[in-house]
Amino acid sequence: MTAFTTFDLVVLVVYLVGVTAWGAWLGRGQTSGTDYFLGSRSLPWVAVMLSVVATETSTLTFLSIPGVSYTGSLVFLQLTLGYLAGRLLVSILLLPAYYSGSLTTAYQLLEERFGLGARQFTSAIFMVTRLLADSVRLFATAIPLAIITGWPFPTSIAVIGFMTVIYTYFGGIKAVVWVDAVQMGLYLFGALVAIVAVQGMVPDGWASVLSSASSAGKLRVLDFSLNLSTTYTVWAGVFGGAVFTMASHGTDQLIVQRLLTCKDQRSAQKALVGSGAVVILQFLLFLIVGLGLWSFYGGRDFTRSDDIFALFIVEQLPPGLTGLLIAGVFAAAMSSLSSSINSLASATAYDYWAPMVGARDDETRILQAGRVFTLVWSILLILGAILFIPLSEGTSAVEAALGIASLVYGGLLGAFALGVLTKRPGQRDVIIGIAVGITCVTLLRGEMAWPWYAVVGSVITFAVGSLGGLFSERST
Repeated sequence: MTAFTTFDLVVLVVYLVGVTAWGAWLGRGQTSGTDYFLGSRSLPWVAVMLSVVATETSTLTFLSIPGVSYTGSLVFLQLTLGYLAGRLLVSILLLPAYYSGSLTTAYQLLEERFGLGARQFTSAIFMVTRLLADSVRLFATAIPLAIITGWPFPTSIAVIGFMTVIYTYFGGIKAVVWVDAVQMGLYLFGALVAIVAVQGMVPDGWASVLSSASSAGKLRVLDFSLNLSTTYTVWAGVFGGAVFTMASHGTDQLIVQRLLTCKDQRSAQKALVGSGAVVILQFLLFLIVGLGLWSFYGGRDFTRSDDIFALFIVEQLPPGLTGLLIAGVFAAAMSSLSSSINSLASATAYDYWAPMVGARDDETRILQAGRVFTLVWSILLILGAILFIPLSEGTSAVEAALGIASLVYGGLLGAFALGVLTKRPGQRDVIIGIAVGITCVTLLRGEMAWPWYAVVGSVITFAVGSLGGLFSERST
């Protein structure tokens, strides 16, 4: 067993300090809210593509996805089919609407169609969802730090949050995107290192791993069962995954904000669809890591499946590599957390603060307010991660985060569908539709797996909103 050495600690500290300083430096010269939150709408699509992937998967992919295949099989891959299909639909249906004007947040589109109330209602839903889901992400990232240092989870969470807020505060979205793009390479390198390590640690290497995994049914990818309670099936993956992705990448400010940093619609479409192909390869890579760990540990039970890969890195890899890979975990987490903080601050500044104080066109004041909101949301996310600690035992962080988001994604997607595809429903109709859709999914969540939440929620929201529009039309 290899301990976390002084050399590992030096590698970790140098990397994290360097990344933090570089991110802060990237934000130099910002003078407006557009600079801070949209990167002056001039970022290259390849960097945005990698940022999208890093933002949606980073730490949860690094730590939780290996645990998913360790305790199960490769059926999680079925979701990636829907993820790619959903991106294609967003690029066709929603991105043209976003680039038809100069939108600052995803929810401005709803204001133009329904009114300010609809914009602020959906923005509030986004804020609550991101706060809950990304608090889980932050907690997952604190796991390896706690294992390495022996610090309590609250201390580990606070350290990560503090370092992240430094470059997010100074660097804005430009720093977030570029740091995401670079750091994604590091955590993919971590997966490749683990795969090579397993080859030498397991007798007969990967031939033995795949043989035993096949005998145990862990290489299964497709499940055609029609049971709605089964989380990973072809139907849940294709339909549930597609609708989930249409919501997450078409209505969630976390991702839409990145797409709005591209110079034009075509660039945003390339970034979005390209990210779908990268995500498929990334999930496959980390699921394979999980199979290798299952063979190495002989299927041993762990309290949290999210601990497995972190323990392997700390206990089994040689000095230097351990520090670099743990740095990759931290770097990926910081990029994901910074994305959340920046998107939450932008939604607060543009959707609430600017209309309230009459500063919609005052970019300098929006920049100043945005930095204040950056600090506020950082504190809230840190507190949320600490509160998740007693709920984490026996829970996969990736599934917990996805489940939280899925509860409301259907309502948001249904609202955008009403805005883009219909003419009759008004602001009251769309707000009622969202409320009914989210309430129904919350009440029915015990009857189906999380990939179906967004499907059911979007259908109910659209149906209720459309019906309300018909009655409103008749009453006028």
